[in-house]
Amino acid sequence: MKKWIFPLTVLLFSPLFLWAQPDPKVRVLVLTDIEADPDDAQSLVRFLAYANEFEVEGLIATTSTHQRNRVAPETIHQILMAYGKVQPNLLKHAKGFPTEAELKTKVKKGRAAYGMEGVGEGKDSEGSDWIIKTLEKPDARPLWIPVWGGPNCLAQALWKIQKTKTAAEAAKLYQKLRVYTISDQDDSGPWIRKTFPGVFFIVSPGSYRNATWAGITRNFSGANNEVNSNEWIARNIQQGHGPLGVEYPDVAYGMEGDTPSFMNLIPNGLNVPEHPEYGGWGGRYELYIPKAEPATASNPVRTQGGQMVTGPVSEPETRPIWTNAEDTYSPLVASRWGRPFVADTARYKSSQVTLWRWREDFQNDFAARMDWMVNEYKNANHPPVPKLDHAAVLKVKSGDIFGLNATGTYDPDGDALSYYWFQYPEAGTYKDRVSFAPFSPNLANLHTVKAPDVTSPQTIHFILKVTDKGSPALTRYKRVIVEVSPR
Repeated sequence: MKKWIFPLTVLLFSPLFLWAQPDPKVRVLVLTDIEADPDDAQSLVRFLAYANEFEVEGLIATTSTHQRNRVAPETIHQILMAYGKVQPNLLKHAKGFPTEAELKTKVKKGRAAYGMEGVGEGKDSEGSDWIIKTLEKPDARPLWIPVWGGPNCLAQALWKIQKTKTAAEAAKLYQKLRVYTISDQDDSGPWIRKTFPGVFFIVSPGSYRNATWAGITRNFSGANNEVNSNEWIARNIQQGHGPLGVEYPDVAYGMEGDTPSFMNLIPNGLNVPEHPEYGGWGGRYELYIPKAEPATASNPVRTQGGQMVTGPVSEPETRPIWTNAEDTYSPLVASRWGRPFVADTARYKSSQVTLWRWREDFQNDFAARMDWMVNEYKNANHPPVPKLDHAAVLKVKSGDIFGLNATGTYDPDGDALSYYWFQYPEAGTYKDRVSFAPFSPNLANLHTVKAPDVTSPQTIHFILKVTDKGSPALTRYKRVIVEVSPR
């Protein structure tokens, strides 16, 4: 007889599991080469729409390979002025949106120099000093630094820390850093990775076209490309959504190429910032030393040592970094009768899939946030609130039957809800597919699963996706990690 594991069994509760507790806000300090390309302004508009979810520590104007000799903090201030006009209305929908005045005190300038030309003795800037000051705060939380252009402002801060702190003091500051650069837009990124091997670093080195973050900018077979269209952007973001929507410029090269650097920091129940390998709105990343990409005729980029780059000449990686990972994904297809949606028979696999698979969800979420800027609470949609009737980590043995239970899930607007449970094989150590128990469709809030037979301890990630029937339809998630041991 198989052993049944009931959702409320106290033995399944992990006392050390912290997800059940409210998470503190993530500390975020943005480096942006704003004005090099309209996409920085686009990403800043979205970032501010989620400003209540972050502890915003800084907005620093920098250079990049696309804008080598100037920085543009005035454009940040201009967009913040628009934000200030809608911030009171945003507070009607959620707490915690900082004031315009508060954010303006955190706008700083990096050095107007390209890459490593701006790093070294006498090359401090108010931006690099601000990074050091922020790291030195008596705050144990990590400091996330999304880098939308070149990171030489951060490189200068690290250079100064190395020169002025003891090794022990410096190590404590390095350990706080969580860096995500949108590829390498100057030569200081590779320098940081080589010189400070202990710094947590997410990057897709080499050609832009192979980068994970490209999953937000480009059209892909299988993806919902309509929600990236100019018409969708005009209708849902730019027009009729207040002063901040007006500040969202038209696309020049690609929509919001910098946004993936902070998308995994948004608390939506799926994202786990400290675990890039788990996957989320900003893509999925694994820790390894990537192979150098060979140059090809279709990639007319400068190379050194076989490594393709778009801007500076780069060297092959010298240590493991968080970088491109692949998902295999079948999109959901809506149906008029019976089950409202089923998985498509087509399957897609790439690093960009790890990001575009969530595109409809995060675009709808952004559209709702833009509605918050102009509408009263009753006239806007708000995301559902998923709940688990058991621990978020379950411990079972091979062959056990266990329950996945979302009882208690609700919608703050009273909207009807759709449920969808699925396994995320790439996020766990157990890569084979796990079948849901017979007669228990995964479109319900409660069903059962049989643990697979394993010969060594394995983890399986199940994701609950809850979508309301409001407009735009909004989605939130719960992640359940099942730890399976041999019997």
